[in-house]
Amino acid sequence: MTDAENPASANDAPPPAAAAPAAPPPPPARGNPRARRRLLTLLAIVVVAAGLGYLIFGVLLAPPSEETDDAYVAGDVVSITARDAGTVVSLHADNTEAVKAGQPLIDLDPATADVNLAAAEAELARAVRATRADFSKVGAGSAAVIQAEAQLAAAQADFARRKSAAGAGAISGEELSHAADAVKVATATLGLARAQEAQAKSAVVGTDVNTNPAVLAAIAAYRRAAITRAHMHIIAPIDGVVAQRSVQVGQQIQAGTPLMAVVPLNRVWVDANFRETQLRDLRIGQPAAVVSDMYGGKTVYHGRVIGVGAGSGNAFALLPPQNASGNWIKIVQRVPVRIALDAKELAANPLRVGLSVNATVDTADKSGARLARGAAVPYRGDVAVDGNDPAVEARIRQIIAANR
Repeated sequence: MTDAENPASANDAPPPAAAAPAAPPPPPARGNPRARRRLLTLLAIVVVAAGLGYLIFGVLLAPPSEETDDAYVAGDVVSITARDAGTVVSLHADNTEAVKAGQPLIDLDPATADVNLAAAEAELARAVRATRADFSKVGAGSAAVIQAEAQLAAAQADFARRKSAAGAGAISGEELSHAADAVKVATATLGLARAQEAQAKSAVVGTDVNTNPAVLAAIAAYRRAAITRAHMHIIAPIDGVVAQRSVQVGQQIQAGTPLMAVVPLNRVWVDANFRETQLRDLRIGQPAAVVSDMYGGKTVYHGRVIGVGAGSGNAFALLPPQNASGNWIKIVQRVPVRIALDAKELAANPLRVGLSVNATVDTADKSGARLARGAAVPYRGDVAVDGNDPAVEARIRQIIAANR
């Protein structure tokens, strides 16, 4: 029997052999040690070259300068206080708000001030009318003198006639005596009239209605009342940001009570506290660069040195050190150096009082003075708060014109 005829023989054939597993990939070849050494050598050369470049251009060839991170932003804190007593009826600004010069801040109850102003106006009108009466008294006194002089002349003439008639025996001695008494009375009347005329002139001599002392006193009283009335409306004396508001609506305040503060951020400066060993080459007018922690190193403020403090911070402390007593340890002192900043840069990136900054002063130019010279420019607010209010002066002229 053949295999084709026997089906069992085909099924009894051995199975084919399984495929062999794939061989693992060969490990990566290690880098060339010589190439690695060249790479490390090149890296070391770059680092050494960078260090030498910094040493040459950043230290040896760099312009001389002094740097400190003990520096802070400082500025004026304009205190807003009550100049007269009153009750707060409204608030127009709060903390963190920017205000302009002349902008309303606080309103006080003006009722009492209005009454006092009206009384001062009435007193001014009365003074003007009284001065008019004084000028009239001068005219009346002059007329009285003229009348007394005429009476004296008539009495003297009558006495002369009676005296000659008494010599001829035409009148009695009693009539002559009465004529003499009339002359004495007329003389006394003339003296009294002249005294009254002088008294009337003394009240107005050398003056007119506008310059009379009584009128000037009344004008001053009216201005004082007007100033007090103006103090009921408190305005910002300068551009800035409101801070430290402590007043509340309805609060009764007294004169001198702190209400709030206005900080003009457009004129802040930097107080850099340099060590005393750094002050040798510092001069007034040297340029300075300031970097604030608020904006980082990308924002640089440019300024100049405008002054050096008169002493170290310890010298002006509440309890200055007593180095002559007890154990002594030498401590390097620091002196504040004031640096003025560029106004345009401050407007672009405003700073805040008290912020930390890093200050660097270029000390290459040593031609400047060690101490600031010249008189300081007075620092005034942008809004006048005195009594020369044009509206008040116009009202005074109206009162005088209406009563003269």
